[in-house]
Amino acid sequence: MSNTLARPYTYTAAILVAAGGSTRMGAPKLFLPLCGMPVVAHTLRAFELAASIDQIVLVTREQDRETMRALCEKYAIAKCTAVVAGGDTRQQSVACGVKAVSEHAALLAIHDGARPLIRPAVIDRVVEAAALCGAATAAVPVKDTIKVADETGCILSTPERSRLWNVQTPQVFERGLYLRALHEAEAAGLDFTDDCQLAERIGVRVRLCEAD
Repeated sequence: MSNTLARPYTYTAAILVAAGGSTRMGAPKLFLPLCGMPVVAHTLRAFELAASIDQIVLVTREQDRETMRALCEKYAIAKCTAVVAGGDTRQQSVACGVKAVSEHAALLAIHDGARPLIRPAVIDRVVEAAALCGAATAAVPVKDTIKVADETGCILSTPERSRLWNVQTPQVFERGLYLRALHEAEAAGLDFTDDCQLAERIGVRVRLCEAD
């Protein structure tokens, strides 16, 4: 059963990006079993249960569309209204998903399908932050010491660890803001693997929401 908590959020569409070829993994990681369910089913379930999410658009490879539809039916993902084919890059795949969201969607919550451990409470927290400031992302403080290196592989500097964060997803944006950022990046011939970079490029401040 979906979370029925009262929420002060506007209509939010989740775009789950699951169109990668798993080239680094060497196997289709989205369909690997995890505690009795495929990885992507856990991801879908989290967004199905999140009180802040009204709609799910699943972006996948053309050859996986029927498999993904069957998974949504099997695991009762009622919020999924569309399973669409992605593009050649992550940015292009997100753009394909944006085209399929409801006209009522004021916020876009973009998430990687291969991040199955996201919790509904974290999703809701990031959506709430984006509803207040226009852009927000899940993230965790960096625990390791990070070094900046030069082209020869030697250390240049050591950034202050307390100011460093490991950015995750979902990354949530006001719809008009995201569309403007996407249009300007495409016009400049730029293609990013991180949606926050789109917003940062046009001067938008993105709120960090601590996750797990």
